[in-house]
Parts: sequence; C-alpha cells; structure tokens
Amino acid sequence: MDNDVKLGRFISLILRHKPETIDLKLDKNGWADTKELIEKISKSGREINFEILKRIVNENNKKRYSFNETKTKIRAVQGHSIKVNLELKEVVPPAILYHGTAFKNLENIKKQGIKKMNRQHVHLSADVETAKNVATRHSGKYIILEIDTVAMLRENYKFYLSENKVWLTDFVPSKFIKF
Repeated sequence: MDNDVKLGRFISLILRHKPETIDLKLDKNGWADTKELIEKISKSGREINFEILKRIVNENNKKRYSFNETKTKIRAVQGHSIKVNLELKEVVPPAILYHGTAFKNLENIKKQGIKKMNRQHVHLSADVETAKNVATRHSGKYIILEIDTVAMLRENYKFYLSENKVWLTDFVPSKFIKF
C-alpha cells in the first residue's frame, strides 16, 4: 500500500498542479482522459493500471479524486493551483467552519485574513478534527481558527462544498475569524 500512497501523491501533483509533468492535458473542468493518464504515468516509470488507479481513487483517505460516470475521465475534486472550473454550486455552510494552520501563520492571518495563496480557494472544515488533520500536515505548533460564516454570508461571501466535503471560499477577512 505504500506504493499506492506514493502514486496517489504523484497523481495529485498531476491533476491538481502540474499536468505537464507527464505531458497531460486537462480540459477546462479539470478532467483527464483515464487511459491517457495511465499510459503517461506508466511511461514515467511508475507501475499503474486501471485496477490500481481505481483502488487509489476509492481508498484515498481524503477522497481527492473522482471518475465520471463511465470512468473514462478522472479529476481532482479540489485543491488545484492551476485554473480549472470544477462547476461548484454555491451552498449555505454551517454557522461555524474551521481552518487549521501552522501557528507561525497567525500574525499574517490577523493582519490579512486567510488567503487562498496559490490555490483556487481557501479550504475550510466543518469540524475541528478535520481542521486539526489539515493543520498537522506540517510539523510544529498549529492553531484551529473558527470562522463566522453567518456574518460572511451577510456580506455576500460565497461558499462551495467540494465532492469530498471540503468547504471552499475565495477569502476570509480577519474580522470573521475568532482568534
């Protein structure tokens, strides 16, 4: 299974950030042709076939990828640093969402809010545990921030929910964050 994790990370790199790594083209909605993805990953020297890809999609703990209905196309469901239109629909979030981050980011967030940085959206969680998992990806101290989405909605901020239940928005001004 260790190979699946490594391969999953490589697929994440390709489908979310750098499809050119294997000379793959994504369509405007982030979809890649499944056969072409498998062929080009194989040519890069990694062992993959449709069964392995299906297992990675189904067993990925973050549910990062999805197939279309016929499994002829695959894409990452969020987290892109490249421009794709995931056709997300606006959704009303719970009253409070959470954002887990490294403690070292706190002063910048107090001054500038939570920015999407090199991603298409700011990622938020519906529960503290998920936010903690996100925050602890990087070593060191972390902090969980509480976001007042009710106040954000009053000021016309939009929220979206990805297929894998990550809450997305464009920006969180610091005035909506409980420090």
